[in-house]
Parts: sequence; structure tokens; C-alpha cells
Amino acid sequence: MSERGGAEDAVDEVLVAMADPTRRRLLDLLAASGEATATTLAEQLPVSRQAVVKHLAVLDAAGLIQGGRVGREVRYAVRPAALDATARWMAALAADWDRRLANIKRIAEAPER
Repeated sequence: MSERGGAEDAVDEVLVAMADPTRRRLLDLLAASGEATATTLAEQLPVSRQAVVKHLAVLDAAGLIQGGRVGREVRYAVRPAALDATARWMAALAADWDRRLANIKRIAEAPER
């Protein structure tokens, strides 16, 4: 982890993981199904099972999913906490920019003295 802190590092990892469209699609599929195996997910994507497993590892490292053994299978499910933390960060960032833009508007619309 960097000097900035765990929460910011976690947001960075989520944003990096979410930058790939295949990984976003995997999250969509897992959210819709509740849980699935890499084989089941690969059947719904134009990539190999091995590629799916690599993408799932990135999502898991970012805390976005979790895999658990059920017999011989590993089933993956979405872990929403990492997305929630990222959404809170994005909302705070948006609020900060809204305040800045409101100040610019106030200054621009103020009568000259």
C-alpha cells in the first residue's frame, strides 16, 4: 500500500479493475446470477475460460468479487463493499466539483463593483 492510505488504495484498485470492459461484463453477469463458475461465465463471453479466470483474479484482488469452493467448483459472487466505497469517493468528488462550479458561477454573475 502507498503512503496515502488503505481506502484510497482500494479505490485505485477498483478503478483499475473496472477499466476493462470484460471485467465490467463479468461483474454484470455475477450481479445478475448471484454466483457463477468461471466455466459458466466463459460460456457467456467471447473469451476463453483461462482469460475469464485471469479477469476474475483481478476483480478478486480489488475486492469486487469473492470465490468460494463448493465441492470441486469455485463459485464467484460480487462483493459490493468495494463498489460502495468507490461510489462514496466519486460522490464526494462530484460534490466538491459542484461547490467549485457554484463558486465560479457566483463570481461570474456578481455585478462589477
